[in-house]
Amino acid sequence: MSVIAIPRALRDKLGDEATSDLVLVFKSIEPDLVKIKADISKDLATKADLSIEIGKVNERISVEIGKVNERISVEIGKVNERITLEIGKVNERITEESGKLKLEIEKVRSELSDKIEKSSKENIKWMFLFWIGQIAVMAAIIKFMVVK
Repeated sequence: MSVIAIPRALRDKLGDEATSDLVLVFKSIEPDLVKIKADISKDLATKADLSIEIGKVNERISVEIGKVNERISVEIGKVNERITLEIGKVNERITEESGKLKLEIEKVRSELSDKIEKSSKENIKWMFLFWIGQIAVMAAIIKFMVVK
C-alpha cells in the first residue's frame, strides 16, 4: 500500500477525524483502482497485440493477393496466346477458303463465258439460216410476180 498525503488546507477544513476517514476510504478503494489500472494495462497490451496481429494478417493478405495477381496475369497471358494462335488459324483458313472461292469464281466465269460464246455462235448461225430462208422466199415471190 502506498502512503496517502492529504494537503494541509484540506486537513484543516476536514479535521483529524474526517481526514483519517478519508484516508481509510482511499485505502479501501486502492485495491480496486490497482485492479482497474492492471485491467486497463492488460487491455492496452491486448490491443497492441491485436494491432500487431492485424498488421501481420494484413501483410499476409497483401502477399497472397500479390500471388493471386501473378497467377491471374500468367493465366491471362496464356489465354491471350491461345486466342492469338486460334485467330491465326482462323485467318489462315479464311485465306485458304478465299483462294478456293476465287478459283471457283474464275471457273464459273470461264464456263459462263464459253457458254455465252457458244450461244452467240449458235444464234448467229440460226440468224444466217433465217436470213437465207427469207431471201429465198423473197426471191421466189419476186420470180413468181415477174414471171406472170
